[in-house]
Amino acid sequence: MEFSHKPVLLGQTINSLNIHPDGIYLDGTAGGGGHSAEILGHLQNGRLICVDQDPDAITVLRERFGDCPNVTIVQSNFSEMKKILSELEIVSLDGVLLDIGVSSHQLDTAERGFSYHSDAPLDMRMSRSGTTAAQLVNELPFGELVRILSMYGEEKFAKNIARAIERERAARPIETTLHLAEIVKSAYPAAKRHDKHPARKTFQALRIAVNGELDRLSMGLDEALDCLKKGGRLSVITFHSLEDRMVKQRMLKWSEGCTCPKDFPVCVCGNKPKVKLVTRKPLEAETDELKENSRSRSAKLRCCEKL
Repeated sequence: MEFSHKPVLLGQTINSLNIHPDGIYLDGTAGGGGHSAEILGHLQNGRLICVDQDPDAITVLRERFGDCPNVTIVQSNFSEMKKILSELEIVSLDGVLLDIGVSSHQLDTAERGFSYHSDAPLDMRMSRSGTTAAQLVNELPFGELVRILSMYGEEKFAKNIARAIERERAARPIETTLHLAEIVKSAYPAAKRHDKHPARKTFQALRIAVNGELDRLSMGLDEALDCLKKGGRLSVITFHSLEDRMVKQRMLKWSEGCTCPKDFPVCVCGNKPKVKLVTRKPLEAETDELKENSRSRSAKLRCCEKL
């Protein structure tokens, strides 16, 4: 099986992990194995755990790394990191990589239903199980649709789109990607239809809702910190502002020390920083990568080291 996914920020990511040849590393979103292969190339006696919830990715990872004795492949979500390590009898990790969001393979495989450019069943499930985007669009009440579009898509015209969806589904079910894309387009003000594809934010919002992406990210960040050993590093690549904001705020919170007023002679709060920030500002794609891979344009990498 082909799983086309060019790893973004590859050099910066590997540098940020500060890989030890005998360390234990977990790639929580292994996908087609691009980042994993580079991590593996830096290991000697170390171990790599490749995790992905997408069965297509697991098939490719087994084809690619199945013969490597120091690679373990697990079909799961990275938010279940503690459970994974417990089952593998691993106490702690030297590094964790999370590459958040939809993969190129998922976007480019029309039948997965992630893209508004091709007609396909309205699916969007990364794990291929659970509630589909079609079910959300056809069954959620107006208010919940507005909430999802506003919160996860930051869509200014959420109410217009939700009303258009309500009208259309009363006449017939909304079952395909292009059907939904046309409904969204019709709900957009005419002057705004040509800036970027009108359905972009709606599809993002539904994908996040279908896969519980922000909840999973929040859980995964906390689990990663708990699983790291002292000096271990967490590197996270995000692709939109909601994800990046969560990662930024969580790492800043972890890095906070004493919160007592400055005029206190001694600390009484007892707060100590849990991490130091390796990247004060997010790392982004350089010119050469932007030319080769347009999808790297929105990628941001943040990294912290456990104290």
